[in-house]
Amino acid sequence: MRAVTEKQGTTLLTSPREGRLARLWKEIKANKVSYLFIAPYGILFLLFTIIPVFIAIGLSFTHYNMLQPPRWVGWENYLRLFLSDDVFLIAVKNTFVFAVLTGPLSYFASFLFAWFINELRPKIRAVFTLMLYAPSISGALFMIWTVMFSGDAYGYVNGFLLYWGFIKEPVQWLTDPKYMMGVVIVVVLWMSLGTSFLAFIAGLQGINPLLYEAGAVDGIRNRWQELFYITLPQMRGYLMFGAIMSITGSFTAAAQIIPLVGFPSTDYAGHTIVAHLIDYGNVRFEMGTASAIAVILFVTMVVVQRWVQRVLNKVGA
Repeated sequence: MRAVTEKQGTTLLTSPREGRLARLWKEIKANKVSYLFIAPYGILFLLFTIIPVFIAIGLSFTHYNMLQPPRWVGWENYLRLFLSDDVFLIAVKNTFVFAVLTGPLSYFASFLFAWFINELRPKIRAVFTLMLYAPSISGALFMIWTVMFSGDAYGYVNGFLLYWGFIKEPVQWLTDPKYMMGVVIVVVLWMSLGTSFLAFIAGLQGINPLLYEAGAVDGIRNRWQELFYITLPQMRGYLMFGAIMSITGSFTAAAQIIPLVGFPSTDYAGHTIVAHLIDYGNVRFEMGTASAIAVILFVTMVVVQRWVQRVLNKVGA
């Protein structure tokens, strides 16, 4: 349908899209100062995020080795990854197992710790917040886990188990495929109380206490009802932000995994999609295939994020 507008006795037909563009332009002119302030960030975001995404999508349909011009190959990169690249399929499986375990656990742990700590007195709350947030900002501090899970008798875990007779010989925690993913999951969960945790703390601090008093008057009788009907609906924005951070962190994990289990890991037991992307992009310089892997990962995260958004929109409804 077309909208009808009248100007100086003349009837003009405008499409809904043209009407939206006109309203958008009117809004921009009315708030031009605000848009001017966010323009530097908007330009940088466009140059270093939006445009590279479209470039990666284009390169994913080409053969490009960084020395010669890109050569169009169509869907060849995608077909080769799914039909003839067995290591990529292993990486997909490992990534989904890792994401399904670490993503939700990290998300719920961040919220529960924030919820519990928020009830403490301010000084005690500040101490516990620092203690839980510190591992995520400590750089390569996670490398202490290589000492704890060292494969010789001097590793703390092996030393403890040998001393008490639980094992008869040292376990190769970081090279044996049977234990590798379990150790990585433990380390990543230890480091996962980061930005999401701080966002949840901020969200809980911003809830108006009068809402809880009104809820008590309306019939809320315990903390769980208070959580579901007041706290969670008031924190939907923070919950969504935390979900995006958890999804991104779990699907793109590699920075902690590679130093722990090596590159590549034994039998590719700790190989993830991002590790496979690094292999093609930084080692083989096959940028077309690397771009295809990046696009697959990007689409997967968008789909999961949309599903999580639908679930969170039902919270407290």
